[in-house]
Amino acid sequence: MLYTAGMQQQPERQLHQLEKIVAVFALLAVLLLTVGFAHAQTGKVFLRSNAVLVQDAKSGRTILAKNSDSVMPIASITKLMTAMVLLDSGVDMHQRVVVSRADMDRLKGTHSRLRPGSSLTRDDLLLIALMASENRAAAALARTFPGGTEAFVAAMNAKARALGMRDTHYVDPTGLDSDNVSSPRDLARLVKAAARYPLIREYTTRGRAIVEARGRALAYHNTNRLVSNPHWDIDLSKTGYISEAGRCLVMQVTVASRELIVVLLDSWGKYSRIGDANRIRRWLESSALADSRG
Repeated sequence: MLYTAGMQQQPERQLHQLEKIVAVFALLAVLLLTVGFAHAQTGKVFLRSNAVLVQDAKSGRTILAKNSDSVMPIASITKLMTAMVLLDSGVDMHQRVVVSRADMDRLKGTHSRLRPGSSLTRDDLLLIALMASENRAAAALARTFPGGTEAFVAAMNAKARALGMRDTHYVDPTGLDSDNVSSPRDLARLVKAAARYPLIREYTTRGRAIVEARGRALAYHNTNRLVSNPHWDIDLSKTGYISEAGRCLVMQVTVASRELIVVLLDSWGKYSRIGDANRIRRWLESSALADSRG
């Protein structure tokens, strides 16, 4: 049978296309292995967060680390510093603050149930800023600080320098701005410092709360569902999310009778930071059990 040039080339083009498809899937598989399921340290635990640090809260010894010196956006983890600056200032926490249109998020357009004109105490605003990551509450606290938001952010950066947080810079009190950046090692310092404030420990680990605004009772829930999990002993917690930062979580916890600081940044997937935290806890508990058996 006589084959024309066109008849000879058709199978070659199909094979070439198949090879490209195979190559694409192979590349995706490699990315999943190296990024999605990259592990923190060889032979220890597989994690989906892009940057990780697990540290002994007392000694500062590193237990797990992955990109722990990388500087990246930290989203609402920012609010731990917001809380410390507010409490350090000695302002009247029972004084009422009126939420204004100036507190609305014009950067990301996030929703808030705190309508302009709502009047809440600073204490209630701090509670929902920490527990439920209420952005408008954090903005109102900074705006009504002596000297206003600009002075408040300056105080945040001064506090960061005092804590030795060299990789950290703040431009707003909410974390909505992606120019709020830090590293896992700096955030471990932040968590350790914030844990010295009883009110921050209490508010970041409360499961739910009701505050009154404009005659309405508003129910809020903790953004970290692990605080209500009986398998966890959490002393301090804060979540964060903006698209530039991914899903973030910092905690001070007790696992296997050890007080630890856990930092998880840029975790992809809605529940991956929770999954990573659980994987870390199970790994630590199994390691402690193996050690006890000799």
